Amino acid sequence: MIIKNFAELATSKLRRDALGIIEAAYNSINTKKVIENSVRLHKNGLLYIKDNWVDLKKYRRVYLIGIGKAAFASVSVLEDLLKDYITDGIVLDIYGAPLKKVKSIVGTHPHSTETNVAATREIVALLQAAQEEDLVLTVITGGGSALLCSPYKISCDLKDSIVTSLWKAGATIQEMNVVRKHLSGIKGGHFASLAYPAKVVSLIFSDVPGDDLSAIGSGPTVLDPTTVKDAAAILAKYDVLKACNLPNCELQETPKDPMLFQRVVNVVVVNDKVAVDAMEEMGRRLKYNVEIFSSEITGEAQEVAKELVMNAKTGTVLLAAGESTVRVIGNGKGGRNQHLVLSALKYLKDGQVIVSVNSDGYDFTTHAGAIGDRETIAKAKRKRLQIEKYLKNCDSFHFFEKVGDAIQTGILGTNVADFMLVLSK
Repeated sequence: MIIKNFAELATSKLRRDALGIIEAAYNSINTKKVIENSVRLHKNGLLYIKDNWVDLKKYRRVYLIGIGKAAFASVSVLEDLLKDYITDGIVLDIYGAPLKKVKSIVGTHPHSTETNVAATREIVALLQAAQEEDLVLTVITGGGSALLCSPYKISCDLKDSIVTSLWKAGATIQEMNVVRKHLSGIKGGHFASLAYPAKVVSLIFSDVPGDDLSAIGSGPTVLDPTTVKDAAAILAKYDVLKACNLPNCELQETPKDPMLFQRVVNVVVVNDKVAVDAMEEMGRRLKYNVEIFSSEITGEAQEVAKELVMNAKTGTVLLAAGESTVRVIGNGKGGRNQHLVLSALKYLKDGQVIVSVNSDGYDFTTHAGAIGDRETIAKAKRKRLQIEKYLKNCDSFHFFEKVGDAIQTGILGTNVADFMLVLSK
């Protein structure tokens, strides 16, 4: 089981069914399975990548570069598949191990550090070495924005404080990545610019609602539609300069010349819709009616929680995926999924259960997310835990730790945003 504490949490049929549906979602986005289903190598050197064909024999050198929380698992499969076609490569992930052709570097997430900066320098050097007759095969996955770090005219620590301030203020992933792109020498299309005129083929794991390619991993291989003006407006909206005690923040424009992207192919190999489809199939197998609320969830976690519960129907599993936000006002510990479930408790009726999890198994804590129902509320009362107090302190981690309803998966090596459900008997 991917959910390690499945048996402990499945104390009722409704809980068991809800967790089974979430388990199906996790299984559907297994990185090894995704790569094997999306990529095939034929004997004549033709590489098939989800309706795109690449003739490996045409290229003098093939570089393999992976960035993000599903990068190591992806690159491991690709290295086994491509074997001697690979000339060199680097994979930057939060997990790593020795590989045959590709250098594995373990970086930090969610906070960028000098480790990430040093690794990014190595990636930049590899890109700059690529020539017109070379191929840069790239894997970009969620978490790439923090791992790939080449700060523009500021320190790594200062850039990280800006991003953290945006996160605490409740900025969306798209807003945070607009700022990141204009504080970077490799995001927002700079990666493609550095590799030009080499051919670039990018396999993308989408963790952004709506599959906005320019936002996934802050769009290293994508022509960026945003400008310095957009980034400055977001900094002003959330009063970031004041929060970080900065007199100013110099921003850099991203590459706008379409010629730099003419030899770039971006392919989405998996997204949260895959998880939603798997949940829908399992829900029907368990004899429930199934409704899909949205596969592009955004907004405040508390509001999303209320909408999900209020739209739930008897005998139905209501499914959703995406990424909510939390405006952090307390000094507690937690993540958006745990906060969402905690927020939903006051709306839940008898015979309802809610689950929300991060697809990578890490909801800004060692919990992947949480499950909640009237049993959760009863346990909180017995332990004299005040739900509103934990909400106001943004301390969902310790609440679910104490009631025993946190979901544990460990880090999973994949990332396609969050998935959630409300099941009503």
